[in-house]
Amino acid sequence: MPQCVVIADDLTGANATGVLIKKLNYSTYTVMNTERLELRNLSESDCILYPTDSRAVDPEIAYNRVYNVAQLLKHDGVKVYAKRIDSTLRGNLGSETDALLDVLDNQAIAMVVPCFPDAKRILVGGYLLVNTLPLHRTEAAVDPKTPVKTSIASELFEKQSKYPVASIYINDLMQGKEFVASKIKEYQKKGIRIIIFDSITQEDMDLIADSVIESGVNFITVDPGSFTATITRKIVIPKSQKKKLKILATIGSVNPVAKTQLDELLLSQSVLNVFVDTMELLQDDERRDSEIKRVVSDILENCEAYEICMVVGNGILPENRIDFKPFAERYQCSLDDVSNRINNSLAEITYQILKANDTFQGIYTSGGDITVAVSRTFKTAGIRLLDEVIPLAAYGEFIAGDFEGLKIITKGGMAGDRNALKTCMHYLKEKLYI
Repeated sequence: MPQCVVIADDLTGANATGVLIKKLNYSTYTVMNTERLELRNLSESDCILYPTDSRAVDPEIAYNRVYNVAQLLKHDGVKVYAKRIDSTLRGNLGSETDALLDVLDNQAIAMVVPCFPDAKRILVGGYLLVNTLPLHRTEAAVDPKTPVKTSIASELFEKQSKYPVASIYINDLMQGKEFVASKIKEYQKKGIRIIIFDSITQEDMDLIADSVIESGVNFITVDPGSFTATITRKIVIPKSQKKKLKILATIGSVNPVAKTQLDELLLSQSVLNVFVDTMELLQDDERRDSEIKRVVSDILENCEAYEICMVVGNGILPENRIDFKPFAERYQCSLDDVSNRINNSLAEITYQILKANDTFQGIYTSGGDITVAVSRTFKTAGIRLLDEVIPLAAYGEFIAGDFEGLKIITKGGMAGDRNALKTCMHYLKEKLYI
């Protein structure tokens, strides 16, 4: 049985969600003819998508269609149940959500995240904006079959559902995963069965998904597809993949641009970040090796719960910047030699982590010197370039060496805007199907 079940109110919505999930390397199966439902396809697929053609029918009929399909597909092995809804909130949102909750009968909470960043649908302050316009001022308001007369998502669910509704807003998300998880559990105790989340970006959806998982409550997802894909990526391992893959980022840049990009990433999602004491790397070999061992152990012992792990030279923090001249004098070498000792040490940390844990199948390097040091340490013959992520950030894979085929994004330390690191991480996640 698939681990992900998506019940959509129309075929195009089912396929749109299926494509998002397929991009993450899950095998997907959209049911076109219920009378020819292939059990073999069910067993071989990671996700099944079942359209009910129920958007424009009476609420009672929509409820029954979703209820019957959910009964058919209900299985103990399913990890994600999703009710795919229209990105402009048309249709029988409440009755269809109720039907799925009723079938599961496990006090699950419907996590409603009506955000689709690529289609410019976002929810802010409870209001759905489409291309910056409030929903009630778009074409959805005059849809001939299912017009929507309000931009407030909670009003639609409160009107259509028999279950109590609550909201979690952007200012709640700003307080982090633990706070949002506690808010979810608080609503659960109050008997809330539908929670509507503000969401603007992919990073918001990552945080919401992490919070839902952290809360430990039973849940279904209700969204246009992006949130379902996000939470599926976090808890479902594709049948073709035995282990959940991870990204290791190694950052040696010390300029303010890299620091801003790092801060943006750490604020937006759950990341295991370990700072390297670069001063220790410039001491004698024993102290250098001890610092390398500390960082490697820290990552390996704590990485299980994280998709992204980061090794960052603490020189990125202004108070830790090092004057190389005294070390050049001490060791009778050039300033480049001093810098290279740090770069080579960061590369050695990267090497040891990847050797010890094969779930790291993608890396990110920031700073040209770091990339060179990593390539040399890996004994690679080169990088096969596959794509441009953003200007001055390239995606590729190693050719030959100890980690042939390993996916990598390289970026100059000063390249990109404040969101560049987040963009690179999201891109690499999709390429690795995490």
